Amino acid sequence: MFKGFTRFLQAPSERLRSLFGHQDSADQTPALRVIPRDNHDVSRKLFSDAALKVLYRLHNAGFEAYLVGGSIRDSLLGKTPKDFDVATDATPEELRDLFRNSRIIGRRFRIVHVRFGREVIEVTTFRGRPNDDHGGQQSQQSQDGLLLRDNVWGNVEEDALRRDFTVNALYYNIADFSIHDWANGVRDIETRTLRLIGDPATRYREDPVRMLRAVRFAAKLDFTMDAATETPIHELAPLLLQIPPARLFDEILKLFLAGHALATFRALRHHGLFPMLFPEADEALEALPWAEPLMERALENTDDRIRRDRPVTPAFLIGALLWPGVTRRQQELIDDGMPAVPAMHSAAQQVVSRQLKHVSIPKRFSMPMREIWDLQMHLPKRHGKKAFQTLDHPRFRAAYDFLLVREEAGEIEPGLGSWWTAFQDADEHEQRRLLQKLGSDPAGSGNGKKRKRRPRKRRRSAAPSSPSQQD
Repeated sequence: MFKGFTRFLQAPSERLRSLFGHQDSADQTPALRVIPRDNHDVSRKLFSDAALKVLYRLHNAGFEAYLVGGSIRDSLLGKTPKDFDVATDATPEELRDLFRNSRIIGRRFRIVHVRFGREVIEVTTFRGRPNDDHGGQQSQQSQDGLLLRDNVWGNVEEDALRRDFTVNALYYNIADFSIHDWANGVRDIETRTLRLIGDPATRYREDPVRMLRAVRFAAKLDFTMDAATETPIHELAPLLLQIPPARLFDEILKLFLAGHALATFRALRHHGLFPMLFPEADEALEALPWAEPLMERALENTDDRIRRDRPVTPAFLIGALLWPGVTRRQQELIDDGMPAVPAMHSAAQQVVSRQLKHVSIPKRFSMPMREIWDLQMHLPKRHGKKAFQTLDHPRFRAAYDFLLVREEAGEIEPGLGSWWTAFQDADEHEQRRLLQKLGSDPAGSGNGKKRKRRPRKRRRSAAPSSPSQQD
């Protein structure tokens, strides 16, 4: 494909040692290392055309332009990069003037999205230290250290050391195709170590979402967290309650829809982060023996679908995480005398209302999720036309998959899932046979049981009305 890359894919850690030389892992002092083009195998052939257009237009306009972060990290790991972020000394206003297909977004952090069709390249201006004097530029922190606003521009060195992890402080310079390693990121890639730049407790307080990013990258890259990076997480986990629920929803998608949902779920629980995101689900894990198998099976199912490049939806996954809490509340309501169906609807409403205070769920996902839950009440009712009505429901397939997960987890006895497997794959004759085994006529209606008809009351002949009744 291109020079050395095949060998690099086969043994990235060994290849990195030969290319960059061994570094003393005890040396914790970040210092810039410039790796010339001849000494690395990261090629522009790996980058999207849109990212290259942005880089070259910035460079030709006299600005500094670097491809940064995950795309360089993944390239060095022998993975195909997917997300391309650009860092530059151009301000958001200068970027907007340079790219007509761009728009400035964000208030807390102002960034620029440059759109090429369906692809979006995220461009950020070099950030400076938030507490330094930068004239009229804005930076604001809460009393707890949370960065409320950070629009302070700086130089490339300040920007690199403001990034979260050493493996993300790698900059590909479009001017000479060199890689600038500002924080010993290459060494940590070589040792497969995830290390936070700066004091971990301070960095987590600045932005508690970094704790979620630490878990996500460790699971995604199969890296081991540095001890200093890992230690404060459990104590500082409640800081996530300060983060807006809408932002946490975006993080949930990154955590669970990247192909490593099961490993991420286990790490979130290990570090005490899961209760901050899904408190109802966490309580159910302690109360119901089948809750953990159900959640893990749903997460494993999601990972498998992503590996096979099949579609996944947050509605199914979040529905599985919240379902044990729904069943707990439903049973409590039934014990208080409420019928099963109203109890289900009320329990679902209570669980979702509580969840929205932690992680928001857009209606485009919460509505299908509720439909999947509702169908769990309909799937056992197969008599008469009900089986065909359920089969025709637009959420049937997701509800059927959900049913199988429930059976595998041991929440309900197996058997119903295999019946629906046979029924949906059968022809009309076989479907009639399956229904007849339940004692039902598919052309009939109701629940298939023969009901005794009440004798019709004979109408008595009306007595002549008296004049007083007619008046």
